Amino acid sequence: MFLLQQPTVRDASVFTKLPESLRRQGSDNAWARANRPDLPTDSFLEGPVWADDHLWVTDIPFGRIFRVSMQGDWEVVAEYDGEPNGMKRLASGDFLITDYRHGLMRLDARTGKVTPFLERRNSERFRGVNDLTFDSKGNLYFTDQGQTGMHDPTGRVYRLSPDGKLDLLLSNAPSPNGLVLSPDERVLFVAMTRGNCVWRVPLQADGSVSKVGQFFTSYGPSGPDGLAMRSDGCLLVANPGLAYVWVLNHRAEPVEVIRGQAGTSLTNLCFGGAERKTLFITESTTGTILCAEMSEAGAPVHEGH
Repeated sequence: MFLLQQPTVRDASVFTKLPESLRRQGSDNAWARANRPDLPTDSFLEGPVWADDHLWVTDIPFGRIFRVSMQGDWEVVAEYDGEPNGMKRLASGDFLITDYRHGLMRLDARTGKVTPFLERRNSERFRGVNDLTFDSKGNLYFTDQGQTGMHDPTGRVYRLSPDGKLDLLLSNAPSPNGLVLSPDERVLFVAMTRGNCVWRVPLQADGSVSKVGQFFTSYGPSGPDGLAMRSDGCLLVANPGLAYVWVLNHRAEPVEVIRGQAGTSLTNLCFGGAERKTLFITESTTGTILCAEMSEAGAPVHEGH
């Protein structure tokens, strides 16, 4: 009889915490009221990106973009009237942001100015964009999650080509969140937070999708959120409700579990450091960034054109 090998389990370390001077104590915030009712919210970190030997993260409820040095020094790069979530680097040095309130926004990293990139589709507002990733050809994949879930499985996944063509790839998703491509770019993986699973989305040569299936099933009060890909093809899944990062092999078997503290919320992750073997993880409920050294480096992360 074949027995599944038990995954290695280890704890993540604290890399740095949001300084008290940057926490918004006692703020009455619309995003927090809707998404974290009756819970104190002085920040909610998301969207980690490794760039220029720094870690860049977003703060959803207070519209802030932080740059964090490897010594743990925090700098506010931008603060604006928005709700920034996912973020990726552009070849120009700017950043593209999925903003729940405004759609896709562009950050000038030199000036801190945030401007619209794609606010609407055919004059219709998005429901609430969440995360994004680029392929090697400059195609942008992003999720439109809003408040969808098992009660309303109408979340969307889009692809925006460099020439501006916007394709709707999925429209029946229960809370599409983080997404990442396989190393060969033939498969898109999408976290379905309120469906408590990760979908596998094969990408066809003509640009369509076919035979979409459920790749991994989790459990607990809040399902998969941010995703990252390792160079050996292992998929990493941030699971807020469990305070886990699952490391899955090509058969979706957990080969490693990286844990935060019980009761915390691991929302997103990225590889960084000199050899891109350091895994950085946002722990959003306490404004903490965790880290773990990995045996394999992260897969290449492509910048937008």
